Order: sequence, then structure tokens, then C-alpha cells
Amino acid sequence: MRHRPIPGSSGSVREMSLLGDRLLHAPCEPVTEFGPALNRLVEDMFATMYAADGVGLAANQIGVGQRVFVYDCPDDEDVRHLGYVVNARLVEADGIEVRGPEGCLSLPGLEAPTSRFDRAVVEGVDLSGAPVRIEGTGFFARCLQHECDHLDGVVYADRVVGRHRSRLQRALRKAPWAPTPDPDHA
Repeated sequence: MRHRPIPGSSGSVREMSLLGDRLLHAPCEPVTEFGPALNRLVEDMFATMYAADGVGLAANQIGVGQRVFVYDCPDDEDVRHLGYVVNARLVEADGIEVRGPEGCLSLPGLEAPTSRFDRAVVEGVDLSGAPVRIEGTGFFARCLQHECDHLDGVVYADRVVGRHRSRLQRALRKAPWAPTPDPDHA
């Protein structure tokens, strides 16, 4: 019996972009070149996500402004979802809106209650350009929405509201990796 290699096992861990990095706040570009460089990017993304103990990672989180994300995330029934999407687009987000704790590898050590829909559908393509459609519920739906947000230049902190937003902003200022204020967003 032939086993498929574990995603990321041949990849390199790349440096994580942190909140304040301009690339995290800009929409990513569609992938137009399919081949070894894209394959390497996906492998490196898996390696980086696993090294950081994450459940999802968007390309701009490692300094690449392309519409790609990887995931290894359970849903609320503890079913594991493992894969990637190239040129990902969130095409449906519906169901019950749930406010739950959310964190991000680009905001290490922080989390805040964030509202997300309980169901999400993402469409895109695989490494060969073939169409893919991923549907998720519960925590996996949260992950899909979170990663698509990254590709649109949005971080979960942008979605936090009310007193939770104030608390998160205070925690951000105290974080050892705290971003320097951006004069364009002050």
C-alpha cells in the first residue's frame, strides 16, 4: 500500500507576518502560474502552519500576496478537514451567526470573540487548476471565513466590536511583538 506524503513534510518553515505588516491589509492577487513554485509555496505553508500549531494559514501571512490558503481543521463533530485552496473565494456564508473566540497566527497569543456564520462554502482550484468546492460547518466554517478574510486583506481584529475591540486593542499595545502604529490608519 502506497502512502501519500504528509502535507508540509518536504516544506520549509517561513517567517510569519505579524499584524501591522502592510501585506496583511491588502487584497491578494489571483494565482496565474501553476507549477513547481506554487507546489513549493503550498508545502511551505503547511510546514509553517504546523510549526506554529495553527489550523489554517493564508499566503500573505508568510509574505506572499497570492490567493492561497491551507488548512488542517476540525469541525464541531471533531471531523478533520485537511487541504488547500488556490484562488479561494468565499461564495456562501450563512446559517446561525455565532460569536466565538478567534485567534490568528499573525496576532500570536491573542484572541477575541468574533462573529462568524455557522456554514461557509469556498470555491477555487487545486494545484493543477481543477475546480474545488469546500463546505464547512461550525469551527471549520469559522476557519474558512477567517482564511478568506486574510486573502481580502482583513484580519479578525477588524471584525471585533464593542468592549471586546477595546480589550483587544489594549492587549495589542502590550504584546511583545506589537506593531508600530501605521500613520495611514491612525
